[in-house]
Amino acid sequence: MILGNPIARGNTAKIYLSDNKIVKVYNDFLPDTESINEANKQKYAYSCGLPVPKILEVTKINGEQAIIMEYIKGETLGNLMLKDKEQAEYYMNISVDMQLEIHSIIPNATEPMYDKLYRQIETVNTLDRRLKSYLLKKLESFTYENRLCHGDFHLFNLIMTDNQVVVIDWVDSSAGDIRADIYRTYLLYSQFSSELADLYLRLYCEKSGLLRSEVFQWAPIIAGARLSESVSSENSERLMEIINHYFQL
Repeated sequence: MILGNPIARGNTAKIYLSDNKIVKVYNDFLPDTESINEANKQKYAYSCGLPVPKILEVTKINGEQAIIMEYIKGETLGNLMLKDKEQAEYYMNISVDMQLEIHSIIPNATEPMYDKLYRQIETVNTLDRRLKSYLLKKLESFTYENRLCHGDFHLFNLIMTDNQVVVIDWVDSSAGDIRADIYRTYLLYSQFSSELADLYLRLYCEKSGLLRSEVFQWAPIIAGARLSESVSSENSERLMEIINHYFQL
């Protein structure tokens, strides 16, 4: 398969468009199970009737694990918003409606959010033992009904096609508390724009009836888990400030 130049690069993979299909080739430092785990999560979301690219094949290309999937032609809501920032609320409304649809699903075949967050927090070297203990005890204290959560939900993971919005990048999806998923999205937006983050949270709370305070209960846990991802664009000091703020309350 001739891939040419990637059309996108992420923290874990390079994305190619080849033969009218999307090919996601994973970086070689990842576990050998990365591609099959992501493919299974995406297949599960697809099986729930959500608008998700169809997985065509899990394979290896030049010795590196890869997923081949359906190509969705269109633009991300994020790019559309950047072209016309006055339409930010319009695009955010579309995204919140889609996230509500995802959150309406009671899953029976995807990774538990508790396991994922516990594992992430345990691996953070910059957290001392008392902070880790605080976060893990807080994680254990929550009770909730399991719902399908995307885990990395934002405008740039939503593609507007001719007749629908398609949700991509399901690698972080899990079965867990929608409040945690909402705070995760809020945290991602607040990294770049507090106005966008507040717009998102206002719209979600208005549509769902949830309170902002309910969502923010998850703030230190999601910030702690985010530290494990070592994302170059993320400010680890900001995340530590969030954790310490709640630890000292």
